[in-house]
Amino acid sequence: MVSAANSFGLMDGGVDLAITNFFGVELMDRVQQTIVKEFRGEQPVGTCIIVETRHPKHPYIAHAPTMRLPMRIATTDNVYLAMWATLLAVWKHNLGSDTKITNLACPGLGTACGQVDFAVAAKQMALAYQHFLDPPTAITWPYAEQRQTAIGRGGDP
Repeated sequence: MVSAANSFGLMDGGVDLAITNFFGVELMDRVQQTIVKEFRGEQPVGTCIIVETRHPKHPYIAHAPTMRLPMRIATTDNVYLAMWATLLAVWKHNLGSDTKITNLACPGLGTACGQVDFAVAAKQMALAYQHFLDPPTAITWPYAEQRQTAIGRGGDP
């Protein structure tokens, strides 16, 4: 499950509250402890951590903030950044772990508190997935410019 919380791991609203209610406040505590340990107390947008849930059916949570604090992010590329970071974190986890993540449940990132239009969020999430599935063989300016044009500022049509 992807938790698109905030940079401080305060999982007390929306989908994150449902996650906390299901797994217990101890999961939020572990997420926050990881944020303190790995990011000195503030996890940047564009990063993702994989945290064990200690639940037998759902062993991991991917915590990928879309915003520092609850705020409007409709004209940013934060949804793309969070989705991209999630895919990379799961990929890296699977490279180094015997317990692979094979399914990933992800809400519409940024669509509640962040006020990102559903179509814009879907576009950004899909682009991250497409880019993940089709990595380049070389990085050039045209390649970088094409990606940036596809993503835009985020809220661009």
